[in-house]
Amino acid sequence: MPNSNAKLYSNHRGGREASRRELVSRSLQSAQHCLENQDFGTAYAHYLLVLNLAPELKTTVKETFQFTLFKWAEELDSLARIQDLFNCYEQALELYPNDEVICNSMGEHLFRMGFRDEAAGYFHKAVKLNPDFADAKENFYRVANWLVERWHFIMLNDAKRNLTYLKAIENAVRSGSKSVLDIGTGTGILSMFAKKAGASFVYACELSKTMYELARDVVAANNMEREIKLLHLKSLDIEIPKHIPERVSLVVTETVDAGLFGEGIVESLIHAWEHLLLQPKPKNQNICAGDYGRVIPASATVFGMAVECKEIRRHHRVGMKEVAGVCLSNSVQFFSPTYAAAGSEETVEPYTTEKLSRIPGGYRALTEPCQVMTVDFNDLQELKSLAARKPWKLSLPVTEGGILDAIVVWFVLQLDDEHSLSTSPSEETCWEQAVYPVQGLLDYSVKTGDTVMMEVCCQDCYLKIQIISSLPSECGMDFSDRDDTPSLGNEAELCNALAGLQTSTKQDGNAPVCVLESTEIALLNDVPYHECFKAAMSKVLVSLNPSKDLHSMDIDGHGSGINLQEDQNKSSLDVDPNAFYILDVSEGFSILPIIAGKLGPVRAYSSVEKEQHQAALHVIAEANHFPKETLEFWLSHLEEESMVLQRPKSDKLWSIIILDVIETSGLIQQEVMEKAAISRCLLHSGGKIFPQYVLVYGMLVESESLLLESAVQGTEPTLGFNIAPFINQFKVPVRVYLDLSTLPCVPLSKPAELLRLDLMNPLLNSPSREVKIQICKSGRVTAIPFWYHIHLDDDHCLNTSDESSHWKQAAVVLDEPIPVQAGDELVLDVQHHKSNISITVKR
Repeated sequence: MPNSNAKLYSNHRGGREASRRELVSRSLQSAQHCLENQDFGTAYAHYLLVLNLAPELKTTVKETFQFTLFKWAEELDSLARIQDLFNCYEQALELYPNDEVICNSMGEHLFRMGFRDEAAGYFHKAVKLNPDFADAKENFYRVANWLVERWHFIMLNDAKRNLTYLKAIENAVRSGSKSVLDIGTGTGILSMFAKKAGASFVYACELSKTMYELARDVVAANNMEREIKLLHLKSLDIEIPKHIPERVSLVVTETVDAGLFGEGIVESLIHAWEHLLLQPKPKNQNICAGDYGRVIPASATVFGMAVECKEIRRHHRVGMKEVAGVCLSNSVQFFSPTYAAAGSEETVEPYTTEKLSRIPGGYRALTEPCQVMTVDFNDLQELKSLAARKPWKLSLPVTEGGILDAIVVWFVLQLDDEHSLSTSPSEETCWEQAVYPVQGLLDYSVKTGDTVMMEVCCQDCYLKIQIISSLPSECGMDFSDRDDTPSLGNEAELCNALAGLQTSTKQDGNAPVCVLESTEIALLNDVPYHECFKAAMSKVLVSLNPSKDLHSMDIDGHGSGINLQEDQNKSSLDVDPNAFYILDVSEGFSILPIIAGKLGPVRAYSSVEKEQHQAALHVIAEANHFPKETLEFWLSHLEEESMVLQRPKSDKLWSIIILDVIETSGLIQQEVMEKAAISRCLLHSGGKIFPQYVLVYGMLVESESLLLESAVQGTEPTLGFNIAPFINQFKVPVRVYLDLSTLPCVPLSKPAELLRLDLMNPLLNSPSREVKIQICKSGRVTAIPFWYHIHLDDDHCLNTSDESSHWKQAAVVLDEPIPVQAGDELVLDVQHHKSNISITVKR
């Protein structure tokens, strides 16, 4: 009987196995059939069934399953079925938990939807699973810059800053402040200072999920996880007793930016005094500090001065009246985003930041430093009154004549009575300075004895300096720190009014305003860039139409195009059938299509998107007497904006396609080689892509600065606390937006060609190359800065390291410095993948 039962069971199990195999086989066939019909959703469902029924097929169907998943995810994304999309990825990761490709793809979807913290987790996991997976590495580096801003590394490496905070916290704790709240804890270093100083209770809050998790790991690694309570909260959301049991006696924070208030310190401290801190200690009373509340930093003093600086000027004011034959004068008023008219209520950061000690070309002080304001962080009423305070006037006497380019601001942070930190440009500090560019004046020149006037206010959590103008010395009046301009005598009133007309009136009240990014203004000011493009485009057009006279093509900048006045009189419907089609798909604001339009019978297409920018280009075109049909906006002709590269018409091809190859940051644009491949198919015979090829140059340097800006250097700068291994997980091997002309470094080799990217002839490209570099000076190789020679053709080249270039440079920072001697030879392995250049040193 038992043998009979066993046989029946065996037959039953065999039948189930056969049914399973048949179902798996049918599902695989159905999945393949669905893929052929591009029914990715049904195909995905079939593959899920197969992999659940037959896990042994995971390796066999892995690639096809990935393809199906990604196609179905794209479809779900386009249908805005976001939850279904994430459900699919979660199912896929249950089947393939250690698949770096699926992890990376999941991260890409999350990043596009704005979930940067979550995306970083998936990118990081993908890199850990496969350290050589280039896509995941590039994605992780991109998101790391968002999640852990680079100033964290610079600040943690600033031993002086760390020690000053430690001493101030020790003083407070030893004087009786035993319960501490760290607002915006970051890595948790100030909380650990408080615990080390002997605080009984330490609480720390951090809004960023990435930084909160990083702080949790850091605190645990330093054996303080039971002594410091970390809260993943904004300080404004902390409640007693829900999050902390009672009010604390000390708040420590460094939620200050280069402009002091930009990270919301005023709002967070008002809330802390009202809800989280003990009452402040009465003045002039000798009472135990533990019974009262206090804040570190205790106060701040803000200073400012007027400066002349060519680098600031070229990024915030268009200084050209004519660019490559195109007249800009008075047609449009260009401003950078920092410009705001008096009384503007827009919440826009009113300043940029610069490390003035390293700004290219340096700067010149036009006035002595002047105290702008003070603020007591231990005075609740003063904090509350800041936002309500009316704008006050400030005047700075000019001590040296020059060009008024900006008001530069810094501050001294008084931590307590004994300890302070200065962000002055004359100090060796990790801080940058806040820069308020001067814009919208008729005359920017000032002379000794003149007065620089401005209004100061605190609005929208920012220190604003606005309505900047200059008052000539012959009309010298003092309006310093007054809420309202005093009543003046008739002569003085007239003089002041005239001075206002001379200096603060807009260039042309009727001209349209166009706001450009500072990088776009620097591009407009880049004369060699535009002249080089003009000459290269002329060369192509002449080669395509040799019968035309060179002089009539306006290549010397003095002509006005081929019969331009005659073209003006033609109807817009009467378009030259032999016109050359030129497409500019460079990003941002570009006048290259207008320059092209002056070179002959051309139909120039711009890919500018913003309506304000299109309107500005129209005005410039009209000011240069262009017929309307000469300039068109390409995106208005497209049904799908992502398909930018296509024929101008069904029966036409492009004569010139201008691609954006190098980002202003110093990196190669993403997918530029893929765009070049499409562009080559859209050119008619003799047509060209600009640039035709790019050469990457680099050299070996020793730079302590790049090391400090890229990773925390051990435990010494963090005063023995173990932070480096955790935050350095977010270090990025490539530093961008560098100025090699002012980078503190010692060149150890001569510049060498590292790589060639050929957009016209792909057969000349190689994704990797080995380059031998001769060492010319002994030292330690810490970094490899690189830049580009952008060849529009063999005769016309742009160097991105030139002084006039609007481009910045980048550098690969080595994990470990390499000691070298003069005469040594190092071999560099150079690889290009999408926008990422990877350079490793072979011993």
